[in-house]
Amino acid sequence: MEVKVVLASKENANIIKNIYPLYLHDLSEVYGNVPNEYGIYEDEPIKTLAEQYDVQNDWFQKPNELFPFIIMVDGKPAGFDLVSTGKYAPKGMDYYVYEFFLLRPYRGKDIASIAAKQVFDKFKGKWGLYVAAKAIGTNQRAEKFWRKTISYYTNDSFQEKYDETFDGYKLIFTFNNL
Repeated sequence: MEVKVVLASKENANIIKNIYPLYLHDLSEVYGNVPNEYGIYEDEPIKTLAEQYDVQNDWFQKPNELFPFIIMVDGKPAGFDLVSTGKYAPKGMDYYVYEFFLLRPYRGKDIASIAAKQVFDKFKGKWGLYVAAKAIGTNQRAEKFWRKTISYYTNDSFQEKYDETFDGYKLIFTFNNL
């Protein structure tokens, strides 16, 4: 099994855009979100998946600040890792894992850890990520995954804490891979 992360471009942006609604569906289990009146997992009155695609366009228009990676397994899309830097990263972080998702058939096979490590290796600096949760401990699968992956990647040299973020109270992981 070959796992490879590929930086998406405008030409293959549709892959992330196609997978993104599945990511939002998965997050509904954590946040308790329900689709809007049009069946789309968005707060805004977005009526179609095509409109939802447009929400993602920024990721493909700022090549030195936003890095949309497609996680490929044996040549097929298996998920994505959206990384931001500069003004799109929280204060004190050089790189921020904005969103990370792996399709269900690929879970539990170490693919997500391999992909995350490949992306971490692409950029050196202060990294951070927040674990999505409605309340502390409600996303234990993600907490466990990131704790294990980052611990292994950094040889236990990372920090984690619960704190307020731009997106509410979250579990924050930070580490430096310089």
